[in-house]
This record gives sequence, structure tokens and C-alpha cells, in this order.
Amino acid sequence: MNDLVVKRLPAESGTSGWEAISRRSFPVRTLDGDVSADWLIIGAGFAGLSAARRLSQLRPGDKIVVLDAAEIAKGTAGRNSGYMIDVPHNISSGEYAVASETATKTEIAQNRFAISFAADVAAEYGMSARTFDPSGKINAAATERGVKLNASYGHSLAGIGEEHRFLDATEMKEITGSSYYLGGLYTPGAVMIQPADYIRGLAAGLASKADIFEHSPVLRLERLGGMWKAVSRRGSVTAPKVILGVNGHVEDFGHFRGRLMHIFTYASMTAPFRSRSTGRDRWALLPADPMGATVRKVTTDRSSRILIRTRFTYDWTVQVSEKRLAGIAAEQRTSLEARFPDLKAVPFEHVWAGRLCLSRNHVPAFGEIDAGLYSACCENGLGTVKSTLAGVMAADLATETRSDMLDKFSDQPEPARLPPEPLAWLGVNTVIRLQELRAGREG
Repeated sequence: MNDLVVKRLPAESGTSGWEAISRRSFPVRTLDGDVSADWLIIGAGFAGLSAARRLSQLRPGDKIVVLDAAEIAKGTAGRNSGYMIDVPHNISSGEYAVASETATKTEIAQNRFAISFAADVAAEYGMSARTFDPSGKINAAATERGVKLNASYGHSLAGIGEEHRFLDATEMKEITGSSYYLGGLYTPGAVMIQPADYIRGLAAGLASKADIFEHSPVLRLERLGGMWKAVSRRGSVTAPKVILGVNGHVEDFGHFRGRLMHIFTYASMTAPFRSRSTGRDRWALLPADPMGATVRKVTTDRSSRILIRTRFTYDWTVQVSEKRLAGIAAEQRTSLEARFPDLKAVPFEHVWAGRLCLSRNHVPAFGEIDAGLYSACCENGLGTVKSTLAGVMAADLATETRSDMLDKFSDQPEPARLPPEPLAWLGVNTVIRLQELRAGREG
């Protein structure tokens, strides 16, 4: 018997603005009773629901059950900035410039595979451009250093034949309405999503193909007689194969312990406004420096909102205090008003924290980790794309659906071991803080 007891459950800080302005179209179902299935997926985020959709394509007659500890879109999946990025985007490095050409092209191909999978989801389930918008992205530079980082990134993209275009300060002001930026680097392959709408739309589309149970945390996962049994509060699911799509919480299931970094990032979203001083109806900016501010504008029914995301902290306790959340929101207020002084009277309506999972060597926690137990975890800061990819690849691996894509994705080392705590906490947070200070006005 292999008996894994989950000792902690996800705890979220604040209400995600994406989730708050999203509307779900299906009722909440909670596991009540004992269920048998062909497949059990734990986690109803990008990885878990992508795995469920892929299994429904590969094994259309099989019974698929998905369990989630919280409510769809209220967890990590609904708390990101909503970028599906195709070109290299390693937030743990000091810049985005390309390293190995071969490895980079492999990563781009994998990212685009995931984006294509998501585009099929959006088309099949009738998602609008407000939910899934293939608009490309801009890396915005607010300092001379940022301009140089963009130039370096553009040079490396040119070296591998990737399309890109530089924007000057005038073009940036026309897009954003702000004089804050000195320039930008546009790449066309990224997709902007409303993550809460996307993940809810995917769940709704899977309703006839999988049983999705929310507010049904797995408290114990045990293996008996060739079967896995997941025990929740009011029932259980028994299945021969299980896919874990729980990101950093895979450690709570007894795997990859001491190898994953739990990084929190923080975001604020304004109340709706109708100011004309913020440029086009929709735009999306990533920082030229990875530790700078991500800024997005969304417009619905002639009212706009701006989301700003800054700051990173490493917390092995997987918890964030309300005091810290409020303090970082105050910093974000300063960043917002520096860019858009006309919005001083527009308050933040939603403030929240969201979790990233990183490994030291920038690899996923992926593969068959026990007999019939598969991990599709650790997205390394690109949860929308990397988790989608990992979910699909886990389904392929579990069904023995071989492909060159799966072979390359599987051919990676396991996450490197971290130093013991509190050394890891001290070291990681020191590096993060130094990089944030270096980012300066980009933040």
C-alpha cells in the first residue's frame, strides 16, 4: 500500500479581479459518495482540465473524474496575468535573451503546440476575443536599461528567425496613452486571455465528457491492489490511473519535496473607468526587465480596467498575509499613478496574490512518479502555456500515445534539489529583491 496524506490545502489571498468580473454558466458539483472511474485527475486548472480534454479525445468511452479542492477559477488558474506566450520567457533569469538555439526552438514549438490546443478549445466552445485574443504582446521599456534589454532580446530573436518589431516612445504612447515608456518590443505569437473566463469555459465544455467536482479536496491518496483511491470529505474516487495537475502542491502528495520554489506574485485591478487617457481599448505590456511591472488594459461595454502586477516573494509555507497584500497594493498604486496620473481618483477594486511554481533548473515536475500516477506540475512562471502543455503530455504519456513532442518533453532532468530551509528562503528572496531593485522604474 502506498498511502499519501495531504496535510495542507491551498489558501488564496484576496479575490482575483479576473474571477470577480467573470460569470460561470454551470452549477457547482461536489463529490458526494464513492465513485469508480477509468481516470482521475486532481486539480481543475490549466493542467488538469487540459488533461481531461485530451483524455476525452484519446479515450472517448472512458469515465473521467476531476477533483478540485476549491472552486474553478478561484484558485491559481484564475489569478495569473493572462498571457499565453510562445517565445522564451524565463522570469527567473535577468533577461529574456535566447540561450541555446536548439533548446529555444524546442521550447517555442512546445509553447505553440499548447497555444494551438487552447485555440481549439476557444473555437470549439465559442469563446470571444475578450476571453481569447491572439493579439501578440509588447515588452515595454521605461528606462534606457530596459531599451537595451529589449534590443538584446530582439537580436536573439532575429538570430533564430523569430518575427518581432521595435516600437518607439510615440508608438507606445499611442497604444497606452502614457508617456512613461521609452519603447517596446512587439512579438505576434502571444495570446491574451481572460483566465477565469477561459478556465470556466473549458470546464463548461467538458461537462458532457468528464465529471468535475469542486470543493472536493483530496485528503488521502492510497494505492491498493493496482488501483488508486482518493479520499475527499464526503466521498472517494477509485481509478487505475491518476494525473496530478496541482502545480507546487505536488509536494503535499509526497513527491518532489525540497525541489520546488513557491513564488507569490501580486496584482491589483482598478474599478471600471471611462477615461480616454489610457490609449486603445485593449493592450498588454510585459516588462523589458522580468522583475518589472506587467500591465494590461481590458475594456467591456465601454468601461475599462487596468491590471498591474508587480513584486515576487518566495514562501515555503504557501501562505501570504493580508498585511503584505495591502502593503504591496500600496506600492502598485504608486506604479499605476506614475504611468497614468489621470487615474488617481480611480481606486483598486480587487487586490490578490497568486502562486507560481519554479524549479532551480527551470524544468517541470513531470512524468510517471509511481505506478499509474502521473505528474503534470511546476510551470516555471508560464502557467497558462506550460500547464496546458504538461496536462496534454501527461494524458499522452498515460495512454501510451507516443510522439516526438512527448519524447522531447519527457527527456528532461527532474527538478534540482533546493538548499534546506531557511537558507533557501533567505537566498531566493535576497536574489528576488536585488533583481527588483535593479529593475527600478520598470517596476
